[in-house]
Amino acid sequence: MPHTPFFSVTTLAPTFPEPEFDQHEKKHWILVKGQTVAVRPGNIPSIIWDTDPASSGSRHGNPVYLGMMATIPCYTMDYPAGAPLPAEAYFSGARELQGKIPAHEVALAAYAIRILDYDRTSRFCGRCGKATRPLRSERAKLCTDCNRIVYPRISPAIIVLIKKGDEVLLARSPRFPEAIYSVIAGFVEPGENLETAVHREVKEEVGINVDNIRYFGSEPWPFPDSLMLGFVADYAGGEITIDNHEIEDAGWFGRESLPPLPSQMSISRALIEAWRRGDI
Repeated sequence: MPHTPFFSVTTLAPTFPEPEFDQHEKKHWILVKGQTVAVRPGNIPSIIWDTDPASSGSRHGNPVYLGMMATIPCYTMDYPAGAPLPAEAYFSGARELQGKIPAHEVALAAYAIRILDYDRTSRFCGRCGKATRPLRSERAKLCTDCNRIVYPRISPAIIVLIKKGDEVLLARSPRFPEAIYSVIAGFVEPGENLETAVHREVKEEVGINVDNIRYFGSEPWPFPDSLMLGFVADYAGGEITIDNHEIEDAGWFGRESLPPLPSQMSISRALIEAWRRGDI
């Protein structure tokens, strides 16, 4: 069955050219502080604000256009230091909001954090060091001196579930939360196609060979800028060998002996659950 990416933004259209800020009286806001967003209290909490609660003269950040929600433009901004939030509002990371706000808003929260991070880190040209300015025609910035165009960075990474009979290979990285095991993943190198990246990452991390690689689905993973490309592959030989650096443990697991698994909002968990159901 098709994979439904959790962090794919579906309720906001990144429509360009960007409208003039004063063109629309009504605006939506997603307010960001570092890697967190402001959550508005209510029976159903939300990250979407119809007014900027910091607009009473204390706002220091510049609004950054995200896109259109139907006919209403949506902006994000760095919440000004020292500006109070309305009563009972709070800041939260995007992943911590799962189950607390509507699912599409979790994706919007991650998107706003990602776009604002791009805005902060692209204010100067990486080639000549001069200031950049946002383009209204697309999600990009233009160097005011050498005319280099700077787009948001997207880092492609493969993630692959490896099958061997009725078992799958799961591995544990020292970076994972305690006891969690997952499938193999890694970034695509320059000059590689995706299938080559699958073969290389599997060989590097667990020392085995795979074949019959087939596509599963993709997932934007804005922590900070990955695009996860999911695959399923079959075991083709070799013994599990780990380097104790990227991977500290790995093994074959059956459906009745699975270890603690990643979050439900990840493509890694989607791969494992699809296998557990017998869909792949």
